Formats: sequence, C-alpha cells, structure tokens
Amino acid sequence: MNHEVWLWVALGAYAIHMLEEFMLDWKGWANRVLHLPVDWPGFYVTNAVVVVLGIVVAQVGWKLPAIALAFPALMLINAVFFHVAPFVVTRKFSPGLISAVAIFLPLGAWLFVGAHRDGVLNTTTGILAFLIGAVLMACPVVMLKVKDRPFFRQG
Repeated sequence: MNHEVWLWVALGAYAIHMLEEFMLDWKGWANRVLHLPVDWPGFYVTNAVVVVLGIVVAQVGWKLPAIALAFPALMLINAVFFHVAPFVVTRKFSPGLISAVAIFLPLGAWLFVGAHRDGVLNTTTGILAFLIGAVLMACPVVMLKVKDRPFFRQG
C-alpha cells in the first residue's frame, strides 16, 4: 500500500481540527492565554491557507516528500506547541486539544511511518519537513506580532 493517500486524510483531519477550534472559541483562548492578537478574519484566512497547503501537499505526494511531509509536521508542531504544551503549562483547556491529541498526533506520526515504509523518508527529508512545518507554523504568529509596528502599518 502506498501511504501518500493519507495526506488527503490529513487534510480532512485538519478540517475537523479547525471546526473544533472555531466552535470552542480558540480565538478567545489565544487572546487570553497565549496573548496573541488573533481576530476571526485572521483565523479564517490562516485556515484557508492551511486548506490550500493541504491540497497542494496531497497532490504533490511522495514526488516531493519533504514538501508533502511538511503538512503532517505542521500538524505535530501545532498539536504539541499550541495545544498540549499550553494545556500542560496553564491547566486551561485549549480549543483544538481534543483533535490535536486524538487525531493530529497519531495521524502525523503515521504519515512519517508510512513515508518510511514507502521508501521516501530519510533523515534529511524528515529534518527538512519539520523545518518547513516550523516555518509554516511560525509565519502567522510572527505576522500577528509585527503587524502593528509602524513599518507595517499602511497609510
């Protein structure tokens, strides 16, 4: 069995995660707990970008495994650093925690196992996938932090 089909499943998993975050008010939690100046339009745009990325990586598949595996790496990074770790530190439920633990962690790991079994994962590919995933996770956070600085203000 070729495991790259699971990249499409990962996209569906991310949709479930987005639904949980939206329905349980991740924005409000992120404002209070993470002190991120998130608003709903930013949440929608960021998640639209994630959907596009998910489609791209599922289409690219094992032809570019570091690119494809950046999506499950993003899922694992999101789960650990934006849901599990904040919950452990603050003891406050993080909207998205349920899908992060129940879906992102096992599915993200499974995609790396599958890539290895399919012969497309080596150390360089894995490291590159996690570096790309980390940059993808950091981009919206950095943009939120700098958007109100004078250099970035329009007008």
